[in-house]
Amino acid sequence: MANTIRNQLDILEKLKISALNPMQVEAISVIGKSVNTVLLSPTGTGKTLAFLLPLVESLDATSTEVQALILVPSRELAIQIEQVIRTMGSGFKVNAVYGGRPMSKDKIELKHTPAILIGTPGRILDHFDADRFSKNSIKTLVLDEFDKSLETGFEVEMNAIIGELTQLDKRILTSATQGVKIPNFVGLETPNIINYLTTKKTSQLTIKTVLSPDKDKGQILVNLLLYIGNEPGIIFCNFKDSIEKVSAVLDKNGVNYCCFSGGMEQKDRERSLIKFRNGTCQVLIATDLAARGIDIPEMKYIIHYELPRAVVEFTHRNGRTARVNEKGTAYVLQGDTERLPDFIKKDTPIDISKKSPYKAPIWETLFISGGRKDKISKGDIAGLFLKQGGINKDQLGIIELKQDCAFVAVPLKIAKELVEKLNNSRLKKKKVRVTIL
Repeated sequence: MANTIRNQLDILEKLKISALNPMQVEAISVIGKSVNTVLLSPTGTGKTLAFLLPLVESLDATSTEVQALILVPSRELAIQIEQVIRTMGSGFKVNAVYGGRPMSKDKIELKHTPAILIGTPGRILDHFDADRFSKNSIKTLVLDEFDKSLETGFEVEMNAIIGELTQLDKRILTSATQGVKIPNFVGLETPNIINYLTTKKTSQLTIKTVLSPDKDKGQILVNLLLYIGNEPGIIFCNFKDSIEKVSAVLDKNGVNYCCFSGGMEQKDRERSLIKFRNGTCQVLIATDLAARGIDIPEMKYIIHYELPRAVVEFTHRNGRTARVNEKGTAYVLQGDTERLPDFIKKDTPIDISKKSPYKAPIWETLFISGGRKDKISKGDIAGLFLKQGGINKDQLGIIELKQDCAFVAVPLKIAKELVEKLNNSRLKKKKVRVTIL
């Protein structure tokens, strides 16, 4: 692996990051020297890169075994971390495994053992039980968003997994929440704690209450979206049934949206996020699953359609907007008989009578049946659309390249025309289908 890129500046350039923030600088230094580290920092501050840079630096390029295990609470976070590592271009093989995708796919990928394995506890334990690879070279364990893993009941699986890691010499735990008790089975003796949760900074978050004249909040939600105007944002619900209810209201009012919840198939969840990221849909209706651990851009606003049940949910939902140095607004919808919980500061409800005309998104997402495994690159896809599709650069939206497929945002007005032109085209040596997602 002579061409392994380990230079930090090269990696930052690949990730299009000009400089590390103070938390990342400190974390990289501490993790590099410490056996056990706990990194506490708010959502959106770059914890992933803070532990990945020293982790990659510690790997042995001559080893053919799994050397680092990263346990995460959600499929989306596993996919996100895998993508960051691939973009880093470290030269080390990485794989993400999680429930909701075929076990057969895992087995094929794990035949070529990765240096870094990422996964949800249940799926990782399945592979441990089946002895699909040696655990003797796993020296580093990362529990990313460990508080969420404990919250969602992964203790039994995590206990079993850590019990089999007999050669560990480094543990890294990250969280955006303080005060979570770390179980004894983690084996975290005298850790170095890096705490940026207590850093005093002026919050850029504004919280505004919107009163609904009755129990049903559907119409007030539509009015609020028209008041906000054409900005991407998330509507948070407590239950999957509530998402269906909100969907029906938005359908009736012609508002474009995507849904995201634990009740959806993994493939559908991923595709909702792709369409949200590329602007095909402007609003994401979601449960608290979307409050963290998913890869979406900075939001100008979020809406609490249903009041959060605990302060931790309120905090993480709000963490989707006003991140780092950006400004953002969290709107709290309050029904006429609802009482605000103590953790939501009572203020004067805002007047949302002023409305902007709703404009439907101008983008559509096209699906391409070829990906990385077919040696297809983003450049190949851009070339196909610009040359054979005859579009200009301004008409080519975000391209997302996956292992076995790709997704491209194009103007809605010419989407069908492009499908007719490009379906059954050749990309590299593969004949690909091009369809509207």
